[in-house]
Amino acid sequence: METFDYIVVGAGSSGCVLASRLSQDASVKVLLIESGRADNHPFIKMPATFFKVIEKGRDIVAYVGEPSPNLNNRPSVVLQGQVIGGGSSVNAMLYVRGQAKDYDDWADNGNLGWSYADVLPVYRDMENNMELADDFHGTQGNLHVSETGFHHPLSRAFIRAAQQTGIPHNPDFNGASQQGVGFYQTTTHNGRRWSSAEGFLREAEKRPNLKIMTETRVARVLFEGTRTTGVELEGGHKIAASGEVILCAGAIETPRLLQLSGIGESAHLQSHGISVVSDLPGVGENYQDHLETSVQGITKHPISFFCEDKGLRAAKHMAQYLMFRSGMLTSNAVESGGFIDVSNSGRADLQFHVLPFMVGWVDREPIQQHGIAIGSCFLRPKSRGSVKLRSANCKDSALFDAGSFSDSQDLDILVRGVKKSIEILEAPSLACLIKQRALPAPGIENDDEALRDYVRQTAKTVFHPVGTAKMGPDDDPMSVVDIELRVRGVQGLRVADASIMPQLISGNTNAPCMMIAERTYRFITGKESLICNPASRSNSEKMAVA
Repeated sequence: METFDYIVVGAGSSGCVLASRLSQDASVKVLLIESGRADNHPFIKMPATFFKVIEKGRDIVAYVGEPSPNLNNRPSVVLQGQVIGGGSSVNAMLYVRGQAKDYDDWADNGNLGWSYADVLPVYRDMENNMELADDFHGTQGNLHVSETGFHHPLSRAFIRAAQQTGIPHNPDFNGASQQGVGFYQTTTHNGRRWSSAEGFLREAEKRPNLKIMTETRVARVLFEGTRTTGVELEGGHKIAASGEVILCAGAIETPRLLQLSGIGESAHLQSHGISVVSDLPGVGENYQDHLETSVQGITKHPISFFCEDKGLRAAKHMAQYLMFRSGMLTSNAVESGGFIDVSNSGRADLQFHVLPFMVGWVDREPIQQHGIAIGSCFLRPKSRGSVKLRSANCKDSALFDAGSFSDSQDLDILVRGVKKSIEILEAPSLACLIKQRALPAPGIENDDEALRDYVRQTAKTVFHPVGTAKMGPDDDPMSVVDIELRVRGVQGLRVADASIMPQLISGNTNAPCMMIAERTYRFITGKESLICNPASRSNSEKMAVA
């Protein structure tokens, strides 16, 4: 049986970072296993063409939840990257870390060593920012961060219109304050996507001590007693790990693999005939995601992205990109947006994603006209869902319940977000460009119940599932991993992806997943330790000492 020191399952945002870091030590053997293909398709490399990847279903896996009355009997459909680089190879490339309070809340809830003061240095170490160099940003890391070279006039008009409704301009959503509107910084470099694969794996994949297996699915983690010994692939082939196995498969696949391996709520596992290795009732619980609904307006003139990917227009854009690495194809499409407080809570609780074209979803075609879509997305959901097993068959998909709008506060925030989006669409800088509002129907904002129904009918995920193997203190019976991300009740197994987040951060999850992987590397190698460390205090404890 082939043996490695470390086996990393999943080559997404987290897995690429972790495999790269671990394989820096030439004395250890590292195996990285990915169920998808190599990230070599040109549509992955060009920022604007990520929509083509999603449209064609290439390098994407769709997790379909159970139909929910809270979504007017629609299922939640969560698309995730299934390719080297994972979500960082197919996402909109927004570089957003969340709010300082997100991490301070983690620490104050018992996750010592995970406050904003603890994670900010890690973000800075990883970052190579093209423009910003201050207390919040780094310039020497592997992860290139920049503004795209193309800004659409509709994106600029949104920023001006939002300011006309009283929202301040913010040039840096990862700086001293998140609130405001502006252009997003992105994980791009010289007109190309800069995924975790580009930033971390490209150099590492040349190392003789790193093996990468693509189009390979893991069936379960193997144990002798409670000690992790390796993994079994779906075909039955077994691979040994003398050190650790680290799961980086994402918030739907990671809990599925844990449960198939005998780690989860004992009654659920036994109902499928699976022997219990560690009884952890929190596995697959605490599912959270960001949901968004949009306000869309038809423009007076043909100025949006509509049909720019067809015929001679497409050929012109491609020629400009290939010759000069400039133009529309360098856009990440979601160029502008922002963060606002619609509940008077003192913190932003809503995010805008603005697209200079009309959008649809899996259950509806986009309106075939030129226009703009202002998506509003709640940031810290109260609703919770779950990921459980359908059977003990490793080839069966998970039984996935997103729990959308199970707490009505989430619905209320999106209703307020739609109202604010309508106000922005009607502000002078956009109103002069808009012929008519297409969605929601004019006048619906005056009927709260009709507006709530519109949100239930159109809300969709923005692909940020987290929380299903949550980190927590020793006295939390629902925690799955400890503060160094070791799975409870076993040895030699960690989780290093979005599953470990106790609460969803206030923003996009790509950068936080990379940070989690970097910290996992430091924990594994002893470069950082939180266990029995007197310096690891909660944020409130640090303030009390100060």
